[in-house]
Amino acid sequence: MDFLSQSTSGKNDFSSYILTICLILVAYGLLGSLPLLIDLRLSGSDLSEGMSIEQISRVLGKNRLLIHLLLPFVFIFAALYLGITRFHKRKFLTVITTSKDFRWKRFFTSFFIWWGVMFVFVLTEYLTGSELILNFKLSTFIPLLLISFLLIPIQTSAEEILFRGYLAQSLFRKIGSNLHTIIITSIFFALMHAFNPEVKTLGYGILSYYFLTGIFLAIITIMDRGLELSMGYHAANNVFAAIMITTNWQAFQTDAILLDTSSPSFGLDSILTLAIIQPALLFLFSKMYNWKNWKKLISKNESLIE
Repeated sequence: MDFLSQSTSGKNDFSSYILTICLILVAYGLLGSLPLLIDLRLSGSDLSEGMSIEQISRVLGKNRLLIHLLLPFVFIFAALYLGITRFHKRKFLTVITTSKDFRWKRFFTSFFIWWGVMFVFVLTEYLTGSELILNFKLSTFIPLLLISFLLIPIQTSAEEILFRGYLAQSLFRKIGSNLHTIIITSIFFALMHAFNPEVKTLGYGILSYYFLTGIFLAIITIMDRGLELSMGYHAANNVFAAIMITTNWQAFQTDAILLDTSSPSFGLDSILTLAIIQPALLFLFSKMYNWKNWKKLISKNESLIE
């Protein structure tokens, strides 16, 4: 069975989707924000006037702020698990993979390949005299390392399961089209990042990066019949952004090893990623895992349409 077709199992009535979506919204909007509000209140902050990310960072410190930015996704992950297993009466693994078990080898293969590519990018920039400066502080880096490797994979996995698992399978059940499912879920993935600080700085054009990356991740999910490769890529990307290089204008503002002091821009590395690296990874994965039926990306399954 193809990955997107796995929504045929379990309960798929309208109430199951509504209850699951409501649970996700409560998990993110209410439960996810409470720990931050409580921490700020205990720190003596006046919450009546509102606070910027920079102000919160000064009050709590960057590591505590990072925890609070990631905690909502822990609640989303739990909400997805409860919604899929309790409301939809499905095995949770069916929104992750068609395999009987999670394919850890694929996850780590994707993780280390993308980590290696990013490391080459950053090392090249650093050695060629770019505006990267050493920012390493052992006292704050060790906690950052633990937070990043414990919580960021949960955050990225929650996003992958939500967009390229649960949402994609639900849409495919309704429209039966791989292509339209890829496009729609990638639009939602981009819109989710619309309130990130970098969008405010660079403009809404930066959303094209998230949209095209969403398409790339959706394609490897469909072709590989599971989320393991996309989860590995996504986790590597965000962990690297947290611990290796930081700026004062992106979503992850951490005590990373390097600080980028250059002016905010849609950099050459992003353009190369979209135009060369991601297509190259598609080719590499297709050879590694013997992907053959590329036509299914534009195929339509009328038998699943409700």
